[in-house]
Amino acid sequence: MAYRKRILLIFMIALLAMSAAVVSAIGEDDTDTPPGDDNVAPDATVEIANDEGGPVVLTGEVTYTNPFFTTGVSQPLIILEDQAGFVDRNEYFLFPQESQVLGQITSNFYESPFTYSVALPIEPQGSLRDVDHDGEEDTGVMVFAVAYWSNTFGDPLLEERDMYGGGWSGAYASTRTSSNPDLRGEYVGGKVLIYAPDDQQGFPSGFGADGKLFTEDDPIVPVPQGYTVVNMDTDPFTFDRSREQTLDLYEPETAAVSDFSGMDYVDAFDAMIEKFRKEYAFSEYYGLDWDQLSATYRPRVQAAEASRDAYLFALALRDLLWEIPDGHVSMSLDLLIEDFQNETAGGLGIAIRELDDGRVIVNYLVPGTPATDAGMQLGTEIIAIDGVPIDEVLTNTFVWAHQTLATPDALRLQQLRYATRFPMGTTVDVTFKNPGEDEQTVSMETVPERDSFSFSSFNNGVTGLELPVEFEILPSGYGVVSIYSFSDDEYLTVQLWERMIRTFKASEVNGIIIDMRNNGGGSGFLADQMAAYFFTEPIVVGNSGVYNEDYGDFYFDERGEDLLYLPPEELIYDGPVAVIVSPACFSACEFFSYDFTLRDADNTAIVGFYPTGGLGGGVEDFYMPEGISIRFTVSRAISPDGSIHIEGQGVAPTVRVPVTEETLFSDGDPVLEAAQEALLEISRGVVIDGGTLSFGATFGTISATASVQPDTAVQYSVVLPAGAVVNFFVGDEEGTRDTILSIYDESGVQLLADNDDAEAGGPSSALTELSIGDSDIPVIVEMRLKEGQEPGNLTLTIEAVPENSQ
Repeated sequence: MAYRKRILLIFMIALLAMSAAVVSAIGEDDTDTPPGDDNVAPDATVEIANDEGGPVVLTGEVTYTNPFFTTGVSQPLIILEDQAGFVDRNEYFLFPQESQVLGQITSNFYESPFTYSVALPIEPQGSLRDVDHDGEEDTGVMVFAVAYWSNTFGDPLLEERDMYGGGWSGAYASTRTSSNPDLRGEYVGGKVLIYAPDDQQGFPSGFGADGKLFTEDDPIVPVPQGYTVVNMDTDPFTFDRSREQTLDLYEPETAAVSDFSGMDYVDAFDAMIEKFRKEYAFSEYYGLDWDQLSATYRPRVQAAEASRDAYLFALALRDLLWEIPDGHVSMSLDLLIEDFQNETAGGLGIAIRELDDGRVIVNYLVPGTPATDAGMQLGTEIIAIDGVPIDEVLTNTFVWAHQTLATPDALRLQQLRYATRFPMGTTVDVTFKNPGEDEQTVSMETVPERDSFSFSSFNNGVTGLELPVEFEILPSGYGVVSIYSFSDDEYLTVQLWERMIRTFKASEVNGIIIDMRNNGGGSGFLADQMAAYFFTEPIVVGNSGVYNEDYGDFYFDERGEDLLYLPPEELIYDGPVAVIVSPACFSACEFFSYDFTLRDADNTAIVGFYPTGGLGGGVEDFYMPEGISIRFTVSRAISPDGSIHIEGQGVAPTVRVPVTEETLFSDGDPVLEAAQEALLEISRGVVIDGGTLSFGATFGTISATASVQPDTAVQYSVVLPAGAVVNFFVGDEEGTRDTILSIYDESGVQLLADNDDAEAGGPSSALTELSIGDSDIPVIVEMRLKEGQEPGNLTLTIEAVPENSQ
């Protein structure tokens, strides 16, 4: 999950939903204050620091430690952010585009800290707000923060989706905001830039007794015309009119990385346990006892500390983390990579898979290896390894790829992968049975082959050079788009996504297949907003809660709900969609896939062998000694009804492709074929198999009559004879029902020809004078009623005459 979504989860859930900053209160002598003007003394003045006529240039520094800060960012922005949303306490305020003054990033954005500069316009176009609470309607002032943003959608300025629905900044801004959910993103410090169109306006010089800015108890002072920087970290506020001013942007404590790397092993371990105990999102869900885990592994850490053994320290951390059945929980394995390489170096030359019928068979063979020397074949059943039944072997197999262990299906696939890996020099007794042969046991010695290991990888076939979005139109007329990442260049990703939508709509594809089989996740917000292109109404697709220190518990907020914001109407596709999933679809990929389960079920299918990976939350990284970084889940994602919906479960196919020898050894892509069939079923509605029609040994005429209901098609299998010219007709006896005639290839997927008017405006359908050529052609012929027609009997007639008789 990319960092800006992380900020959204923490700060929108704490209702900083793009929130802002507050300052300390100041009292002021109110004697002789006129009635109705209680907080303004008649002789109130403001002390101006460095009155040089007002600022013309703002500069500053942005320091970040969060490792996700730059992920996916290609268009970072520094802007003057209109704070009318904070003044109004409008958490959905959208910064007017005319108010967005863009700054210049003046150093390398990808190295912290980076610097910026903003040249102020002579007269800004922000929102005026009367903030002096004097009971009179005044022109008011404009209030700005300097803030960091990333542009992902549309033109170079920010729109609703870039703003996560609006509000004000709660991170990386010149203002600082409270993390207490009850304070709803109130200012607690920092600096704002104000602009007064004349010298008759007032502005608070402190927070007042309630500790909140822009409320009725604020002490008010008059401000000069033009720009002034207000420092809310002083009491009273400091009003600065220097021509050049520095406004650094703040990284909130809740966004900054936790760094235990300077501690000794035991102290860092204790700090890690405490962090997990409070902040890990699924402790109760998985029944984790942190006291017990600490008691189990702390002695190993103490032993590692005593010998200052980095390897033993890393191994203890790995074994603890692997007890958490959450694919997001992981660590850098640099200190253990030699163990991984040694334990998986040797192979037998096979990859294996488990079929739906329970058999475990060989589905990949490497020539010239012990497996082929022993006579194994594709389809060989593995019975036992070293005398242990294969099911028991798989259950006890250690898997290094912890990310892929969150669901039973993903775990089983990885156990199948690692069960045939051994250290070099290992002799393995394999009991197997070739098709049609007796069971046999052969001793094999491992060899240094990794082809079979690579073949069984979840990422087999992915080069790493793919664009984040790639698409094509199949011969069947369906559009296929693959999304490989939600953590690549986000602006590029959206541009490619929108190009796909435009291309498919212009080409009038029959439906769209979205292939999510190899997507490791990234920004959950980006994933949701890309899914929104397939919805016609904005909907809530979930929410996430994070631990809040003020509450001492996980906090969910309505403003933090995951909402699909609609793109421009011309970019919305509302036709049939099939989403292909697999266990290599993780995290943000799963949220994207889940969104489609909320789409019209009659127009959407989820297709795959297995569910997605089951990683249902947002993550945070922190640092441990010896250069180890640990990732864990800090946001608890839930469905719109409040239930945990992805973690440990994944998104299940609504169309499950069976795991059989036929599908494993198919020359094509059985899952893609199933997706096309699912779309065909969606577009056709109910399809009735009318059977086979045959011309016999000669040419001639064949016909069939069937009762056809609305939204129902009747199909017939026909072999069109070589050397014929064929005519097809569909109609009813009365000649009143409007019909559609379609011809598909023998698979029933690829449309070859169709017609809905034998004569212009007429009800019957016909395709005439189709020349067959030198070979018989098997086809499927379909007849159906047009929308709105009454049910009734339709007759299909097919005439075949020799071509030379025409």
